[in-house]
Amino acid sequence: MPAPLKFVESPLTLPAAADAVVIGGGIVGVFAAYYMAQRGLKVVLVEKGRIGAEQSSRNWGWCRQQNRDARELPMATKSLDLWERFAAVSGEDTGFRRCGLFYLSNSEEELAGWARWRDFARTAGVTTHMLDGAEASERGRATGKSWKGGVFSPTDGTADPASAAPAVARAILKLGGTVRQSCAARGIETEGGRLSAVVTEHGTIRTKTAVLAGGAWASSFCHQLGIRFPQASIRSSILAVSAPAAALPDALHTSAVSATRRGDGGYTLAISGGGRVDLTPQQFRYAPQFLPMFIRRWRSLAPGGWEGMRSGHETLRRWRLDAPTPMERMRILDPKVDQATIQRTHARALELLPDLRTTQVTAAWAGYVDSTPDGVPGIGEITEIPGFILAAGFSGHGFGIGPGAGHLIADIVSGDTPIVDPKPYHPARFRKSAWGKVADF
Repeated sequence: MPAPLKFVESPLTLPAAADAVVIGGGIVGVFAAYYMAQRGLKVVLVEKGRIGAEQSSRNWGWCRQQNRDARELPMATKSLDLWERFAAVSGEDTGFRRCGLFYLSNSEEELAGWARWRDFARTAGVTTHMLDGAEASERGRATGKSWKGGVFSPTDGTADPASAAPAVARAILKLGGTVRQSCAARGIETEGGRLSAVVTEHGTIRTKTAVLAGGAWASSFCHQLGIRFPQASIRSSILAVSAPAAALPDALHTSAVSATRRGDGGYTLAISGGGRVDLTPQQFRYAPQFLPMFIRRWRSLAPGGWEGMRSGHETLRRWRLDAPTPMERMRILDPKVDQATIQRTHARALELLPDLRTTQVTAAWAGYVDSTPDGVPGIGEITEIPGFILAAGFSGHGFGIGPGAGHLIADIVSGDTPIVDPKPYHPARFRKSAWGKVADF
């Protein structure tokens, strides 16, 4: 079943021209469009289905600095401030709260890794508290267990996946931008080698700038343009339960299971890093670059089935601009839930937090996490097509850093000073394989 999501009323009009067109109405796409509209640009956002209906509403809702890759940490820090500022400026509610994130462990190796990250984070001005056994057990008393240690990151928080992207879309409309749902972008046109238009199922928009924030669809869209963007989609299954009677931590992570309080008081339950790797032509094409990542994560990833083939988001087929595309046949990726994962997750959650035994499972859903070989997104202008900016491959981190990524994209488009150094994110790095050699395939 789909994840809970608020609906956005948006007009059916489609301007003939714009300063910039954003393709994809997930959290990154809406924030990119919002920050461009704030700067007075005439921006059009086109979404093939509904705003936020794919991974942007199917994630945990964590907005964290804790345990971030060093390349992502500056963007994560900026994003926390932007989450707060967005609500104050726009008047829209994303459900963001700095509730703090809480980690527990009985693994000496895991605790040592968190301590090393803590030491690194201090150099970046990030506050995170290592907890000894007594402190972790006291803060984690809802588990009824003793723990060797833990981490508490007080300035991190959560936002509501059901509300966030729709709230930002409404803010775009308030600023005079265009948000068009049920409108797939089929491709682009160029003049003199530079982007000159975006072709949609409902007409062509003349523009010199297009941002592809297509999530799990981004690689197949790039393939149509002759752009090689290695991406693998991991099918993740999670569930939600009703509100417990007892007070539980707002956001708790353990290696066995993680729990996050939702806006309605219920909890989202998930196993971190777990998922199914569905077979697709794209998976085979980019397998050499993803092999190191699969080897590192072999304990948490399992072979999938044909769900990815049926979804069509990782096709290598070419599509036409004057005929329906796979995106119009599959408006919203709503893959099949892995029931074994749901049962395992629920059982682990009840074992970890006994007070959840009085709750009921209210929903379960799956989503495709768009991943890159190094786990860091690709953000930047594609050299071969000036004016075409890629923003995809967020590897399960896109929701939390959505505001920072959107701001960076708007900086690139408008020529303003970037909010963070854009170099670590540039897609040109994917010309090298995961083994460090230049890819020749």
